[in-house]
Amino acid sequence: MIVQILLGALALLAAVFVIALGRQAVRRREMAPTLEAVVLGAVTNFFDTLGIGSFAPTTAWIRLRRLVPDSSIPAVLNVGHALPTVAEALIFITLVKVDPWLLGACICAAIVGAVVGAPIVLRLPLRAVQAVVGAALLAAAASFVLKNLHMMPGGGDALSLPPQAFAIAVGGFFVFGALMMCGIGLFAPALILLPLLGMNPVAAFPIMMGACAFLMPVSGFQFLGSERIDLRVVIGLALGGIPAVLLAAFVVKSMPLETLRWGVVVVVVYAAATLIWSAVRPAKAVAS
Repeated sequence: MIVQILLGALALLAAVFVIALGRQAVRRREMAPTLEAVVLGAVTNFFDTLGIGSFAPTTAWIRLRRLVPDSSIPAVLNVGHALPTVAEALIFITLVKVDPWLLGACICAAIVGAVVGAPIVLRLPLRAVQAVVGAALLAAAASFVLKNLHMMPGGGDALSLPPQAFAIAVGGFFVFGALMMCGIGLFAPALILLPLLGMNPVAAFPIMMGACAFLMPVSGFQFLGSERIDLRVVIGLALGGIPAVLLAAFVVKSMPLETLRWGVVVVVVYAAATLIWSAVRPAKAVAS
């Protein structure tokens, strides 16, 4: 029953979000997506469905190509990847069985974290955004390295958690939801925390995807009203991402990702270094 309620609520939320996104795009005259954003959305969401995560590689490419100002990166990530993540969640919540109470509690905690975090991010100065996103990229790169070196927690076979571990997971997802508003992807920390608590790593997929699928549209309503967003890139990420999710989930399903992770590490570390340098370098003197 809980799962059916979550799926119905998610479908309704996605429909409302599409309407809000469309209206805002018409109002701002940013209806036409960029081809580069469509391709970027397809590639990043394809590998996101397989567990790589979309935030770090998307941020690295956006930073490399200067697609949007640095201050717009958190909004573009959360709004642009929202609908592909909804597609992921609908698939994995339906196909992968997990304790519905844990699923619902982690989703609610992540939503609350996002609601708390989004207004803070919208008020952050540019240098703070650059520093936070740069640090997030370094953390993502570290998680890729640990995964490739087989140093990530292996997890157990559990599909549910005892009360103490349950509470830790819920608290963790509150924090993850808040951090996502800064452009820090939820997948990597979730794939560390839940297996550490003894869960089957596969069972983490519907929980982390469900949490992201709810919190990204919820926070997206706040980001849509901000000037720190480019809806041409957002729409491109969504249009490219949704079919890529379906391809990854139903056709490819799994593939060796170790070589790809090493490549992502190089690009992500470069983008992180440039962001952090932008945050800490002295301001240019203004001619009088």
